[in-house]
Amino acid sequence: MSNTKTTFSVVRRHVVQYGVVACAIGVAGLASSPAIAQDYPSKPITMLVPWAAGGGTDAVARAVAAAMEKDLGVVINVVNRHGGSGVVGLNAIVSAKPDGYTISLFAGELTMMHWQNLTNLTYQDITPIGMVNFDYAGLQVSSESPYQSAKDLLAAVAADPTGTFKASGTGQGGIWHLALTGLLLNQKMPADQVTWIPSQGAAPAMVELASGGIQIVPSALAEGRAMIEAGRSRPLAVMAPERNPGFPDVPTLKEQLGTDYTIGTWRGVIGPKGMDPAIVARLEQAVKVAYDSEFYQSFIKNQGFGAEYRDAKSFGEFLVENDAFMGELLRESGLAKK
Repeated sequence: MSNTKTTFSVVRRHVVQYGVVACAIGVAGLASSPAIAQDYPSKPITMLVPWAAGGGTDAVARAVAAAMEKDLGVVINVVNRHGGSGVVGLNAIVSAKPDGYTISLFAGELTMMHWQNLTNLTYQDITPIGMVNFDYAGLQVSSESPYQSAKDLLAAVAADPTGTFKASGTGQGGIWHLALTGLLLNQKMPADQVTWIPSQGAAPAMVELASGGIQIVPSALAEGRAMIEAGRSRPLAVMAPERNPGFPDVPTLKEQLGTDYTIGTWRGVIGPKGMDPAIVARLEQAVKVAYDSEFYQSFIKNQGFGAEYRDAKSFGEFLVENDAFMGELLRESGLAKK
């Protein structure tokens, strides 16, 4: 594989700089939408989460939902609909009635799953409402692990036979799997040097890490906070250009390895395709209010998540470019199937 280091080092730039790509996925026309009906919302809203309870996406969803409730004046019930590396949750939101009463807090896998033939659904089958978070991948081991740095861990991975080390954090081909394979390629190792064990998210993977069933979890550091604070896991590095303010003692890969390799994932509120633009506008407003709230900003800071907001239009434009670049990265990692 050629140019791996260069390709992966620019992931963040391409993922967050969406340029002026046109997006025709249901956000155009918001400005001309008629005034929203006075009775929306008039009943509880369901927010689907495509991963297990306790993980990063679930935590962000519950924080966003709690803050949105105050602006909308109705209860938002967070429901975990996990399975199939996010496919089950995506199917559920795509097939929901586009009336504004079923939405989802989705993550970066939206622009990855179809490249792996896990589903035919893409960003074109949903309505973007607002992006609320971006997190870089971390590199975590058990507190019982002998490795004290990313350099030591990767040296051991390279020296041992393929498959000696096992990792988890999401489904096969998910963002944290891609983060790890990209790191292995960046360090001149085969993409499958570490065996990937699929899971329903970072939360169950961290439990497996602490019990000794796997040796590595490359999820966001915030997703491992509980285990880190309990002294059951050890963060070795973050795959980011700068240290995470929530984990100031955890060095970047560049500090340890000299590499510019960075990668991460986004999280945002979406709905079914075909939503009334007026309802989208009302939800977009609620997402922005929630994002700016002291409650959400304190949650983000205290948990170590990354704060990043995009409104419906720019979120839609972002999805167009993110989808194209994730396809490229998956092909280079050998994880794409089309």
